[in-house]
Amino acid sequence: MFVASSRELSSCLREIRLSGEAALLGGVAGNDVMIRLFDENGRAIRRRYSVRDVDEASDELVLWVTTDHDGPGVRWALEARAGEPVDVVGPRGKICLDSVADWHLFVGDVSGLAAFYRMAQRVEVPGRVIFIVEIDHPDDALTAPFDEGLGVTGIFVSRDGRDLDDPAGLLSGLATFAFPPDVGHAYLFGEFHVMRVLESALLDRGLSPEAISHKSFWRAGRRNADHGEPQKD
Repeated sequence: MFVASSRELSSCLREIRLSGEAALLGGVAGNDVMIRLFDENGRAIRRRYSVRDVDEASDELVLWVTTDHDGPGVRWALEARAGEPVDVVGPRGKICLDSVADWHLFVGDVSGLAAFYRMAQRVEVPGRVIFIVEIDHPDDALTAPFDEGLGVTGIFVSRDGRDLDDPAGLLSGLATFAFPPDVGHAYLFGEFHVMRVLESALLDRGLSPEAISHKSFWRAGRRNADHGEPQKD
């Protein structure tokens, strides 16, 4: 693939559009792609990014990359120029939309927005989608278009200076949401420690383990491992 375009979306997010075999590499909603990059020492590493969208008409794959920290992925996103080749492997990932759920709860930080919106846009009417997302800057509260008739609720929680691994903000947002009586599924994407706490909170509120999909995208204070995943030890 190669870079088709790059633009700033907000204080923390940048959109990168990649061209070439987009539908094949983009997979289904919830999938991500692995990109081969080089660190500051010239070592080849991988970084993984959720696919925001696949534009089949232009054969472009859309990524939303967080740029509020330092690292090889951020440097690539900020420096990407149209026409540059990109080594992409995809589709990756095991989390996809629960086809039998009546409502879908998406909880996390801005690193999960791309996956959240792509998945939610595949929910069929008259389903319901709920977003609880922690942001650091007001302009990070990006929205998306949805089909008429789909029930949509968006709750953006300001971090207000809390530590990056402090779950208090998202827990407070979650406390404002009353679970509907029908079948639901929760998707948790974000910081390693926060995702663990949120999973426990949802279990305590009665969701079954099968009704919770979670994936840590990053870990506070640690750079992701060379394969692109947060370090687990």
